[in-house]
Amino acid sequence: MAMRRVTVPLVAGLVAAVVSLLAEQCWANGGGPSLAERVIWAVNAGGEAHTDMHGIHYKKDPLEGKVGKASDYGLRLPILRSSPEDQVLYQTERYNEDTFGYEVPIREEGDYILVMKYSEVYFAQSQQKVFDVRLNGHTVVKDLDIFERVGHSTAHDEIVSFSIHRGKLSVKGGVSTFNGKLNVEFVKGYYDNPKVCALYVMKGTSEDVPKLQPHPGLEKREEEEDEEEEPEGGEEGGKKTASAAPKYRVQSGPRTPNPYAADNSSLMFPILVAFGVFIPTLFCLCRL
Repeated sequence: MAMRRVTVPLVAGLVAAVVSLLAEQCWANGGGPSLAERVIWAVNAGGEAHTDMHGIHYKKDPLEGKVGKASDYGLRLPILRSSPEDQVLYQTERYNEDTFGYEVPIREEGDYILVMKYSEVYFAQSQQKVFDVRLNGHTVVKDLDIFERVGHSTAHDEIVSFSIHRGKLSVKGGVSTFNGKLNVEFVKGYYDNPKVCALYVMKGTSEDVPKLQPHPGLEKREEEEDEEEEPEGGEEGGKKTASAAPKYRVQSGPRTPNPYAADNSSLMFPILVAFGVFIPTLFCLCRL
């Protein structure tokens, strides 16, 4: 009788372990939920509904007519690093003159990924649009300057991992109470207005997120940054120091005029003052 009491839990434990192992193998072999099935929420900001090449269905922007402004300025430009059929996800956007955001309902606990899609289609230099991104009050992206990251009309994805367990949201080392709603905020900064082109939330890890197409300029910059650290000889051999090589900024795609370049009022003022002084002086000299 005692033997049976020991055997039953042992067999049950072995069965549970085998089932778990088979489930993991099934997931690894592609038998688990597809990428699109793991996405719980997706929106094409400032644009219409769209289904991408991975089967992810982006809904029409729910903020249309409520918050901020939609822009399709990017439709006139090809977007580098993005497949032709999905460029629309980087060509339309929503921006606002103040902080704005989206509310994502999440009912199940687990590990999640937030993917935010961007491209700079207007400004042609850095330090023109810089903003932060917050997740339920936690700053997850600081001083995002899209042009500084990838250049002009080039796709860029910001990927943020977070988890929800026992009513707590954990992200970037911060923990807070979770009430079933994920608030994604784009925070107004000192340089222009915050924006987003598209975004989605999915179950999984950052390794599950599809990678953008390679960008030769970005790859070159990453290689040069890796080469900045070289081993030193002497007593401290093996240690690495960063060289003083300057960072290279990627400038790609069609260039647009700087919207602030047309303002020449500050240059015209001293010229007008000079004319105002010169003409009366000349008049007085002629009378002499």
